[in-house]
Amino acid sequence: MAVISKLKGILFGRYLWVTNTASGGILLAAGDLIQQTIEHSKTSGGKKKNKERYDWKRSGRMMAIGLTLGLPHHFWYKFLDHAIPGASLLCVGKKILLDQTIFSPFNNVSFFMGAGLLEGNTTRQAWDELKSKFLMVYKTDCSVWPPAQFINFFYVSPVYRVLYVNVLTVGWNVFLSYAKYFDKANIRVESDLPAIAMPL
Repeated sequence: MAVISKLKGILFGRYLWVTNTASGGILLAAGDLIQQTIEHSKTSGGKKKNKERYDWKRSGRMMAIGLTLGLPHHFWYKFLDHAIPGASLLCVGKKILLDQTIFSPFNNVSFFMGAGLLEGNTTRQAWDELKSKFLMVYKTDCSVWPPAQFINFFYVSPVYRVLYVNVLTVGWNVFLSYAKYFDKANIRVESDLPAIAMPL
C-alpha cells in the first residue's frame, strides 16, 4: 500500500507534467493502432482488402504528436482551473466555451500540421490537408467534447484532468487517425483490388 501511495505521489504529484505528456503520446499511438486494425479488417467478398502489416512509422509519428501536445494540455487545464476556479455550472460552462473556441482549434491545427510535416510534406501540403479536413474534425469535436468536458470540469479532480482527457482521447484518436488517413487508406485499398478491363 505504501508503494502504491508513493507511486501515486510521483505520477500525480511533482511529476504530473511527465505523466500527462507521456500518456498523451502513448494513447495517441494506441488510437492509431486501433484505427489501423479497423482498416486491416475491412473485407470485400470475404477477403481482406488490406493485408499490409501495421505501419509503425505512422504510429510513431502519432506518438510524437501526442507527446508534443501533452505538455500544452497540462498547462491549459492548470490555466483554466486558476483563471476560473470552482465547479459551479457557470464556471464549468465558461471552461467548456474556452476549451472549444481556443484550445480545440489549436489542437486540431497542431495535429494536422505536425503530422503532415513529420510525414515529409511541405508546409503548404500540410496546410492544404488541414483546410480540407478541419471542418469535419471540428464539427465532430463540438459534438463529442463538450459533454465529456462537462464531466471533467464538474466531477474530476484537477489533478486527474489531463489523464481523464487522455483516456477518453483513445477513442477520439481513432477518429483523428481515420480523419488523417482515410483518403490514403482508400487509395491503398483500391490499389490492392484486381484490375478489371473496361469494355470498349
